[in-house]
Amino acid sequence: MADMLNRLETYYDAVPRSAARAEEFGPLTLFVREGEGWPYYARPTLGHSGEVTVAEVDRVRARQRELGVPEAFEWVAETTPGLRAAVEKSGLVVHEHPLMVLDGAAEEVAAPEDVTVRIVDADDPVLPSAAAAPYAAFGIAPSPTAAAELAARIEAGLTRLAAAVDASGTALSAGQYQPVGAVAEVVGVGTLPDARRRGLGLAVTAALVADARARGVETVFLSATDEAVARLYGRLGFRTIATALIAEPAS
Repeated sequence: MADMLNRLETYYDAVPRSAARAEEFGPLTLFVREGEGWPYYARPTLGHSGEVTVAEVDRVRARQRELGVPEAFEWVAETTPGLRAAVEKSGLVVHEHPLMVLDGAAEEVAAPEDVTVRIVDADDPVLPSAAAAPYAAFGIAPSPTAAAELAARIEAGLTRLAAAVDASGTALSAGQYQPVGAVAEVVGVGTLPDARRRGLGLAVTAALVADARARGVETVFLSATDEAVARLYGRLGFRTIATALIAEPAS
């Protein structure tokens, strides 16, 4: 288990660096996105094994406010157990998410007859709706450049995109994985509200896993929203190995 968690820590440190700069704050690293797109977060500095103080958390939060970015922290509970107390004493609220890894291939998921689940390339006409679907699923307005930025990441080999596409050529559900060496995280799987409860999210996830395995990815993982969603991913073969934590100000 320790080897797996160390592998994921290395991935967590590497993956933001393709789109963000890293600002070091001793035991914490703040990733600041360069350009438009999802904002990043602070997380434990790779290799740090000691405690993190409230003052150190406060220092990062002050920098986040200065930059106008969310006061967000992400980490793995089992890897950095002392961070939670410092973050909570700083006034942030911590949310728990099952951290899940897949051993082997994902179980096959059949999509509805009127839907095709496939990988979407940078020049695919489905890409704009596939880029927008997860934003709509989470009630967030995408940036005007979201599709173009996603296309650039696909062309650069930084992201792979899959979508469940209806007969009109519109993506009803979509998701991505971001490979770094032999490790990849499935992220941003979302389904349009009026297309839910049809198994589209699981079908998209299965397609992403199959593509990742075909490209030599050995470790595929994800963070589930909650235990109910984790049970759904369990149907594909994912198993919970730890707890991913996200801290943010109280809403």
